[in-house]
Amino acid sequence: MLTLDGLEITLGDWTLRADWSLPTGVRCALIGPSGAGKSTLMLAVAGFVEPTRGRVIWQGQDLAGLSPGDRPVSILFQDQNLFPHLTVAENLGLGIAPNRRPTRAEQDRIAEVLDRVGLAGMGARKPAQLSGGQAGRAALARALLRQRPLLLLDEPFAALGPALRAEMLDLVAEVADETGATVLMVTHDPADARRLCDLTVFVDEGRAGPPADTAALFADPPLAVRAYLGL
Repeated sequence: MLTLDGLEITLGDWTLRADWSLPTGVRCALIGPSGAGKSTLMLAVAGFVEPTRGRVIWQGQDLAGLSPGDRPVSILFQDQNLFPHLTVAENLGLGIAPNRRPTRAEQDRIAEVLDRVGLAGMGARKPAQLSGGQAGRAALARALLRQRPLLLLDEPFAALGPALRAEMLDLVAEVADETGATVLMVTHDPADARRLCDLTVFVDEGRAGPPADTAALFADPPLAVRAYLGL
């Protein structure tokens, strides 16, 4: 279970608060106006932003003091986090062997995962030689290799067209089902939330939460969500 226990994040004169839990293995969207704090909340879970008060707890463990690399987290940003000077296979290798060359068995695993996400034979390419959808698949392949129990998505497919974005979300669902990961996804598109997520958190006016059933939230949105959706 992921718990945000009385969490407060203060940046200047702005504060975001969250106080809720997510069951293990669910997929949850974070929606709300630009600048409301969706990405900031996710970065706090990942360890890149330090809370002013409260705790981020995973499976009963307070994550305070753990660096991003030591947290049970994989995170995908809009730029896909791929190093341009490395091949796709080398980028994936960093996910399982950051301080050494992957073993032969690990290289075989990388090849298997690339095949799994539809990138068979592309391990020798550089990120600049990939399309946007292929780069997204490579980033997901690295998450699949890492098999961290928390998968955080900060609009990694925002630049893709609707059909390709839907395809990538379906692949995220497959990866999450395969690994049992809990997914937290920032999005501005209700269609993305409906497609992928069981629960949705609305972030606005300094508050995030509580998680609500996605289908029910959009079927009968409260006033603040209606205003955000332009209804």
